[in-house]
Amino acid sequence: MQSLRRIGLSGTEMEKAQCDTIRLKLFKIGARIKITVRKVWLAYADGYPYADIFRQVYYNLQQIPIIS
Repeated sequence: MQSLRRIGLSGTEMEKAQCDTIRLKLFKIGARIKITVRKVWLAYADGYPYADIFRQVYYNLQQIPIIS
């Protein structure tokens, strides 16, 4: 959770949020997940108020280089 806050939430309004707040607002969402061979699709409700933050976290986490 610390790494998610430090890396994923940097530059967002939730970068100093507590673990419970992150869990309630970003993880406990109703979403439809579709998994194909090449992609994982995540569809959340149109009224989800933290969609922009969720997209920013996703973008921030994609910027981490993969070390093999």
